[in-house]
Amino acid sequence: MYAVIKTGGKQYRVMQGEYLRVEKLDAEVDSTIEFDQVLLVGEGENVTVGAPVIDGAKVSAKVLSHGRGKKVRIIKFRRRKHHMKQQGHRQYYTEIEITGIAGGSK
Repeated sequence: MYAVIKTGGKQYRVMQGEYLRVEKLDAEVDSTIEFDQVLLVGEGENVTVGAPVIDGAKVSAKVLSHGRGKKVRIIKFRRRKHHMKQQGHRQYYTEIEITGIAGGSK
């Protein structure tokens, strides 16, 4: 069984037991969270698609850790002027483990 959830402005295809890094969530480590914006649930040949979400469908997950991603460097450079500006960014993320998928009716 798999599902497509929406969190942090992105969509993720998830399965039970899968580990996933999503945009930072406001949740404590070792707590359980539920995603109610489930866009699609599929099991074998049976696929339920929401319009835009499936009513009553939930995906539960356990928060494993919070962290920051790899540094992305931004460089602005003006040719022939000896002018260069560097900036770095590290995005916060939350690592979760999908513990269950409860499909609802459309």
